[in-house]
Amino acid sequence: MRHIWTSLILSLLLTGCAAHREPLYTWGHYEEQIYTSYSEPGKLTPEQQIEELEQDYQKARSTNKRMHPGFHAQLGYLYVQVGKFDQARQEFATEKADFPESTVLMDRLTANLAKK
Repeated sequence: MRHIWTSLILSLLLTGCAAHREPLYTWGHYEEQIYTSYSEPGKLTPEQQIEELEQDYQKARSTNKRMHPGFHAQLGYLYVQVGKFDQARQEFATEKADFPESTVLMDRLTANLAKK
């Protein structure tokens, strides 16, 4: 009888540990875009990628979710590709503010934009 109670209590405790957790970040179409850009170069133009990522960002904001690390850096990179340097600087600044560990890289990218 003691083994039955022990098994029951143990199973209840383990069930509680398996509770569903919301992810920390939302990824939107980011992973698909990165995959496509490497597997089928030129399939998506930078403008198309920007539009998709901007839509993902607006959707995340409307549901109070955070974008993942690297999102704003990627968006900034795409803005550089289309010659929108002010928007690129803003995205790099947002990445730096949201993820301070990216400061060195974002500062370098921003400094490189000063030359353009």
